[in-house]
Amino acid sequence: MVGIRDVAKKAGVSTSTVSLVINNSGYVSQNTRDRVTAAMKELNYIPNDLAKNLYKGRTDTVGVIMPTLQHPFFASLVGRIQHYLDLQGMRALLCSTADQETGEKQYVDMLQRHTLDALIMGSHSQNAQEYWEEIKRPVVAFDRYLCDSIPTVGADHISGGRLVARALIAAGVQHVVTIGGPRDRFHDRDRGIELLNARELSSRPDSSFPTVRYQLVLEDELATAGIEADYVIVEDLADLSLFLTAARSAFEDFDNVDAIVAPDLAAAAVLQEAERRGIRVPEDLQVIAYDGTYVSLFAGKQISAITQNIDETARRLVAHVMQEIERYSGGSSAVAARSVLEKASNDFQGYVSVTDNVEGVPYRFDAVKLEYIERETTTPLDDLGVE
Repeated sequence: MVGIRDVAKKAGVSTSTVSLVINNSGYVSQNTRDRVTAAMKELNYIPNDLAKNLYKGRTDTVGVIMPTLQHPFFASLVGRIQHYLDLQGMRALLCSTADQETGEKQYVDMLQRHTLDALIMGSHSQNAQEYWEEIKRPVVAFDRYLCDSIPTVGADHISGGRLVARALIAAGVQHVVTIGGPRDRFHDRDRGIELLNARELSSRPDSSFPTVRYQLVLEDELATAGIEADYVIVEDLADLSLFLTAARSAFEDFDNVDAIVAPDLAAAAVLQEAERRGIRVPEDLQVIAYDGTYVSLFAGKQISAITQNIDETARRLVAHVMQEIERYSGGSSAVAARSVLEKASNDFQGYVSVTDNVEGVPYRFDAVKLEYIERETTTPLDDLGVE
């Protein structure tokens, strides 16, 4: 078996020089680096990752926990996270809590044992904020609040709710049905906040179930306009067949519904059910998808949608991960990590920063703006005289 000494002998250098080249640390002239690289290639030498990790004190691996990888939104987001981690020389270790019930505990244990360098938490946590405060390792939350010391990157669901309300109110609808997850069990009870007043959400975006924010804001806006609103629950978002059941329920339970707002898959199911029932879209029924993944483009008609900027969300998650790794390691490149964040926000104008002071500790929430894209399933706002 070829070892580091064989490479050193072949390249005519010391083993310490080979180690510097492998770990990309210290000064090595380009000529020497080229000789070592050529020797490694000729001898088919593969560096020992375990030894390399011990030398660096890092594994270059980030745990990524999501509710499910079957849902197109989470699958797309994970793909972009992997892309941006790869650009940083990192790799992702994926966990779907729908398929691995103990995944959260296992991944946190790995983080604390330094088997993982950091963790992106994008699934509902069963643990209180005190649990996360005590971890004291690099963690970044996606679209949910974990504790005051952990940064969050997510969508600006407050504006998302208002964008939906604006389109539907302008269309003159009278009865809106929203399809979504079991939001009542995900409120952030650990902070004593039940999130029942939608008006308060704009200054306190801290529910552990993210899209409840847009739903409550939407319902609040509709109530102000005198429009009836109801909700159909999808008990398990990882069971995609339940979206079909929810679409049928929206029609069967509310026979006067004239607008439905739903995740992309459910919105596509709504179009199928509407066609089966002879309901015209958008003449008789307005349909808006919430997520705006590729699914909204392949449902027979292209669905009007609130679109989340998945690429920017992934880029900011990874930027925060790198910053947190440096912050906890006390590395000298913490300033460089901050510049990555600043560049990300400057490059994408859809980024806004929301700071909410909670008990004197800044709660770091970076919200990526949403966009309403009008397609074939809603009455064009131009036709309604809305700019």
